[in-house]
Parts: sequence; structure tokens; C-alpha cells
Amino acid sequence: MIGVRKTEEMIFEWFHYFHAHPEVSWQEHKTTEKLATILDDLHIQYTRFEDVTGLIAEIGEGEEVIAVRADIDALWQEVDGVMKANHSCGHDANISMVLGALLELKDKKLTKRIRFIFQPAEESGGGALAMVDRGVLKDVTHLFGVHLRPIEELPLGKVSPAIYHGAAAFLSGTITGIDAHGARPHQGNNAIDVAVAIQQMLKNLYIDPFEVYSAKMTKIVADGGSINIIPGNASFSIDVRAQKNEVLEQIQAYVAKGLKQIAQMFEIDVKWDWLDVTPGAEVSKEAAKVAETSIVEALGMEHLAPAVETPGSDDFHFYTIKQPQLKATMIGVGANLAPGLHHPHMTFDQAGLLDGTKVLTTTLKNAANS
Repeated sequence: MIGVRKTEEMIFEWFHYFHAHPEVSWQEHKTTEKLATILDDLHIQYTRFEDVTGLIAEIGEGEEVIAVRADIDALWQEVDGVMKANHSCGHDANISMVLGALLELKDKKLTKRIRFIFQPAEESGGGALAMVDRGVLKDVTHLFGVHLRPIEELPLGKVSPAIYHGAAAFLSGTITGIDAHGARPHQGNNAIDVAVAIQQMLKNLYIDPFEVYSAKMTKIVADGGSINIIPGNASFSIDVRAQKNEVLEQIQAYVAKGLKQIAQMFEIDVKWDWLDVTPGAEVSKEAAKVAETSIVEALGMEHLAPAVETPGSDDFHFYTIKQPQLKATMIGVGANLAPGLHHPHMTFDQAGLLDGTKVLTTTLKNAANS
């Protein structure tokens, strides 16, 4: 029975299961079923959703709610020449640490409720918004997240009370012109010329030099089908990042204006859509202080690390955008993770799972009894 088994043993067992059964965004059906089975075994009440994957569980009593979020999806990527679902972002670890905290806290006396949000589709960017739409933040005053960090940010044994993710936006576009013979370029519209102009437009982007930002093309596909055909059509993608949400908005406006001007200059049709926009972190000083105090209490002062700043993004921060009064922070856990997040062969020291669970357990307990 789970009740008499050690938390450490269960954390590793859960991690190995989820690691071996990755599922991509919105397809986390077996993952959700496994979570439901675990919660049934723990005699924990939970709520599933009719139209999306993921679930929420709750323990404790009281009107106010402290929440914690675990993202449950995997990436779709090439691993050793095969396209497959792969937990290279460590969401399998996040699930296991949050379950470990739930196991440790389920029989504790709490003056507030603790809600465990097992969220789908972080990688595709829509999961947090789906959870907000389904009311998972009702009565929530504090929200905590947890995520393993690359070794260059945090080594094993170090835990940070806050991760300052950057904001990110992803654009997909098409260029529609007319193919031409290589000997008669004047008879068509060269989509490659347009793509080069877009690239140069991005290179000429200038924002306040004290800000952290980037904008770059990440895809150009233009092929007339033969070496002597000038392609009139192309597709392209742009990745935009900034440490602040307002800077991201400035860059989006610059890109949109630039694309319109390029289309007019070349007299060609350029269309685009912002497929996903993920906000940067809005960290609550109060929530971060609770996490900081809990790290020291759970592990000792020597394990406390400063806040982490990263250009990576996470849809966790939609929760604070949609509910500005929410006091939120994401805890960063060191585990000697290498070569890096999203690398197809990412690995980490699983001892970090125990550090993360201890800190998360202490943080939720302290927040729920404050």
C-alpha cells in the first residue's frame, strides 16, 4: 500500500513511469489516467475536465487556497533519428515533485486548502489559459511552481526561490508571389529577396540597450522545384524574446510595421500570425520570500541560491496576467541538468527530485499555515 511506503521510493517510481510514458500537449490522456489512479490510491479528491486533459486535486480546509502547478506534457522532437514524444524539459520531474509534496502533506493539519494543478499543454502555450478558463484559481491567493534548471544556472544542491522567465512570441508567415525563370527574373517576384529583407529588418531592430531582447528568423522555406526557377512563394517563422512584457510588445509592433512596409516595397503579399505569445514572469516578492524561507528551513542556508533570470519562457506566468492580485513564484531546482533543457538526451541527477520535494512541501505548508 502507498500509505506505508517511503515518499522517496514513490517519487522515483512516479518519475520513472512518467518518463517512460511521455505525451505531447493536449494528448496527455494516459498521464491524466495515471494521476487519477495515484490520487485514488491516496484517497485524495480530484476533479477532471470533460474537454481537456489534466486535473486538479485538493487537500486541507479553509476558505483561502494555496495552489501549486505541475506541467504534464512532453515535447515532440527527433531522438536518434526518430520523431517521438520526449520528456526533455523535465515535466516528468515536476509531476513527481508535486506528487511527493502532496503525499507528504495529505495527512498534515492545514489552516488553508492546498490545490494541486496538473496542467496540460505548457509546451504549446495554451494549457495555463485553459486552466484559468476552467476556474482553477478560484479562491487562490498564492501560486507556486517548480522546475529543474540547467547546470549553468543551478547545480545539484542549490535551489532558487524565483525564476524570472522572459516573454516570448512566435510568428509564422507566408510570402506569395510569382515564380520566374532564372533567365527572366523581371517576370516574377523573388520570395527569397523578400525573406532577406525581413531578416535585415530584424537585424536593424534597436530597443533601449539596457533591455534584454532578441528577434530572429528561425525558418525560411523557398523552393521553386528546380535550380533555374526563382521561387515566388516562401514560408518563414520569427522568434521574439524579451525580459519584460512591455518590451516584447514594442518588438511585436516593430515587426508588424516592418512586414507591412516590406510587402509594399516588393509589391508582394505577405501574411502572418502570432501563433503563441507567452508573458514574462511577474514574481510576487511575498511568495518568493515564503519560498526563500522554506528553502533554508528544508535544506539549510548553504543550499539557497539567488533568483534565476532566463530568456526561456513558461506559460505559468499567464496565471498572474489573468489574475494580477495572485502572489506567485516558480521555484528553481538544481540537479546538474545537462546538456540543457529541450536537448533530446537531457539528463539530470535524480537526487534533485528529493531536494525539490522537500522545498515544495515546506513552502506549501508554510503558506497554508500563515
